Amino acid sequence: VQLQAFGGGLVQSGGSLTLSCAPSGSIFRLEAVAWYRQGPGKQRELVAGITRGGSIDLADSVKGRFSISRDNAKNTVYLQMNSLKVEDTAVYYCNADIITQNLGMNYWGKGTQVTVSS
Repeated sequence: VQLQAFGGGLVQSGGSLTLSCAPSGSIFRLEAVAWYRQGPGKQRELVAGITRGGSIDLADSVKGRFSISRDNAKNTVYLQMNSLKVEDTAVYYCNADIITQNLGMNYWGKGTQVTVSS
């Protein structure tokens, strides 16, 4: 099982992007999922998280601009990013707890680059 993140790219300040995170391969259940980001010269930080039941946590820096949602039928989590700022430029990583058969593990996906130009 691998965790895949999609949707990064180059966007102008004020623009929008939607990131998707989904596991490849056969899984039993996708549990809690979180998006992290790491900007140039910065530490990795939590951006947003969502439980399987839909409870959401958002970093203060993105509240009002970003939203996180999930489609449990598709085992996919989305990060909708609006009103993007230059300071949102970072590599965005997806992290998830995944249950495969009877084993639960935590996975990191490869990052997807988001670049916001002024």
